[in-house]
Amino acid sequence: MILMVSVQNLEEALQALKGGADIVDVKNLQEARVGSAHPHIVRDVRNAIPMDRHASVTLGVVPNQIGTVAMAVYTAGVLRATSVKVGFMDTEYAVAAETLNACREVLDGFETKLIGCIFADNMLYGGLEPHYMNKLAKETKCDGWLLDTLTKDGRNLFDFVREDELKEMVLEGKEAGMSTALSGHLALKDLDELARINPDIVGVRGAACTKGDRESSVHWEPVAEFKRQVDMRLTGEVDVYASAGNGTNGTNGTSDNGWVIIDGTGKTCAGIIAALTEQIGQDSKSFVEVVIPDVLNTYDVIVWAENRNHSIITQRKDPAGFVRMLIQP
Repeated sequence: MILMVSVQNLEEALQALKGGADIVDVKNLQEARVGSAHPHIVRDVRNAIPMDRHASVTLGVVPNQIGTVAMAVYTAGVLRATSVKVGFMDTEYAVAAETLNACREVLDGFETKLIGCIFADNMLYGGLEPHYMNKLAKETKCDGWLLDTLTKDGRNLFDFVREDELKEMVLEGKEAGMSTALSGHLALKDLDELARINPDIVGVRGAACTKGDRESSVHWEPVAEFKRQVDMRLTGEVDVYASAGNGTNGTNGTSDNGWVIIDGTGKTCAGIIAALTEQIGQDSKSFVEVVIPDVLNTYDVIVWAENRNHSIITQRKDPAGFVRMLIQP
């Protein structure tokens, strides 16, 4: 679970970076409900952020004009954005799918990742409901998805989608090998719920601003505190479960005697669960040992295993501090 901070200009981007944000996400809060920043702002942010750090672009609520959206996505690729988010509000499913397919096509040859986005409060606007997110993203070969909100009346993501529903959606996305991101007026008080869901990315704006006001400016100190609190949950210093199970990450490497090792160090949770799913799909007889780098990912692996009736035989910490979990399909 890493931290994405929404910024509107270069100054805010540098503040977010100073505070430890893993992803600096450029958007325009003044355009409609949420829109795209000017290309020059994206260019300046991308040039100022080291290439080994993420600088992404949000197009916000896109119009039902496929060529226009594809052109904007192409520009994000030219500007070397890490990812570009394409969001749908009052759009028919077929149009959203056609739009993302066109976006996928124009990003061919670029390293920019395509992220589909549906707003959790779309029912207020007669738009696509959030439960379509995984289906839409998988069918259009998105690299990942984001669930966000549009309302500005004090309600947040959890007012529109329950924790258990979000957990199920995130697990499904990870199993498909996609990155998963949750945003929508999230604050420090929501971190325990977010940690139990364990998306790959948590996105904030107001929580990263002075006085917690999203209309003010991003400042490094609230960013640093939010990042510190995220990390405390990753390491287990803050236990978000009264009595819980665990989750993971992995790479495949086989050995003899019906024993397979999946090394999840350096992988996302989505990568680990996708690797587990692929391995067991190919070989349902061998034991699988997974190496998991942080506590929250162990929770996800346990839930994934229980949902698919796999047995967790042992769970232990190795000398490097990683969790090793043995699973019997």
